[in-house]
Amino acid sequence: MDEEYDVIVLGTGLKECILSGLLSVDRLKVLHMDRNDYYGGESTSLNLNQLWKRFRGEEKPPESLGSSRDYNVDMIPKFAMANGGFVRVLIHTDVTKYLNFKAVDGSFVYNKGKIHKVPSNDVEALKSPLMGLFEKRRARKFFIYVQDYDESDPKSQEGLDLNKVTAKQVISKYGLDDNTIDFIGHALALHSDDSYLNQPAMDFVKRMKLYAESLARFQGGSPYIYPLYGLGELPQAFARLSAVYGGTYMLNKPECKVEFDENGKCIGVTSEGETAKCKKVVCDPSYLPDKVKKIGKVFRAICIMSHPIPNTSDSHSVQVILPQKQLGRKSDMYLFCCSYSHNVAPKGKYIAFVSAEAETDNAEKELKPGVDLLGPIEEIFFDSYDRYEPINQNNDDNCFVSTSYDATTHFETTVDDVIAMYSRITGKALDLSVDLSAASAAADE
Repeated sequence: MDEEYDVIVLGTGLKECILSGLLSVDRLKVLHMDRNDYYGGESTSLNLNQLWKRFRGEEKPPESLGSSRDYNVDMIPKFAMANGGFVRVLIHTDVTKYLNFKAVDGSFVYNKGKIHKVPSNDVEALKSPLMGLFEKRRARKFFIYVQDYDESDPKSQEGLDLNKVTAKQVISKYGLDDNTIDFIGHALALHSDDSYLNQPAMDFVKRMKLYAESLARFQGGSPYIYPLYGLGELPQAFARLSAVYGGTYMLNKPECKVEFDENGKCIGVTSEGETAKCKKVVCDPSYLPDKVKKIGKVFRAICIMSHPIPNTSDSHSVQVILPQKQLGRKSDMYLFCCSYSHNVAPKGKYIAFVSAEAETDNAEKELKPGVDLLGPIEEIFFDSYDRYEPINQNNDDNCFVSTSYDATTHFETTVDDVIAMYSRITGKALDLSVDLSAASAAADE
């Protein structure tokens, strides 16, 4: 422990592992420590016995649920957009060789009390029961505009400067009604509330394009992919990557106290009486609680079932987004379901999550609209966790703290935070122009 490192990373959550991998690939000397004796931190993956121990104490799970080790229940489940930033990071670091991905069956949206498939291009728009005949034609025109939009080709831009006009202005040009805007903004562009409508439209259009391109990639029913055996495989894959580049991983290191010099800059980390020196510290909020502030809370319900979510075309893996307006909320609610087809449960069993940013103090009542869509449930666990974001100045203390995971069931916001942190840590932008075909092998199965 007496060596000096460029960076010490504390916590083996998804964000910390990705950063550790990126920094190792950049040939920085990285030491990665965790106070727990398991990988993953908040975003760990539990088998059935561990799940019971966490939520039910000494009780034992019923035998009818099958073998404990056949379960890999992610505590922060998130699907990855096939062409999205997260997959690009995996390819950039070559971690894809340690993971097998499989396409996710379905992408759905809740609208007027029913679950509908998300239409993602001009052809699907014409078939979708979400819209009436004339609205379908307007939506089709809008989808074609988005598909053809090219930043470098003024002809495709139809006279709109997307860095100046708002999303609302672009949408109103096509005369789309509020109902259509609701599912496009939340289930395609994946905005978690309606604030995007007053922002420049470029981000909104790029998000829609990403959805369509990701969907086309595997010809499946959704734009998402997910690793076989769940996300618990990721931290271990990054640990292997780090080792290849000379990084060091240490689990079960109690305390992990960050040490500072008289100017308030971090100089190392002490655990069990030994101090490892470093230039920078990267960690999750639990390691530096005095450098973060609470910004919210996430409610989630974890359910074990013996059937897919009803009205999702018998999808064995699926995301359903419940836009805020449909429920009279301030932010969206998310359903996530995975099963034995991704090796996260025994044959015939399904794991479903309902998650939302807490707006009340009653998780059960608040998540009810989502839970009610699941059909018969064998076991349900309610849980909540606080969300934090850093308040420190990186230049003052050389400490880089990640933001807590939000309620979304996809990786887009997570990877945005990782990319921004990487730039602050290294002072350079992360180049994610990679050959996306490198991640396709297993997803085609």
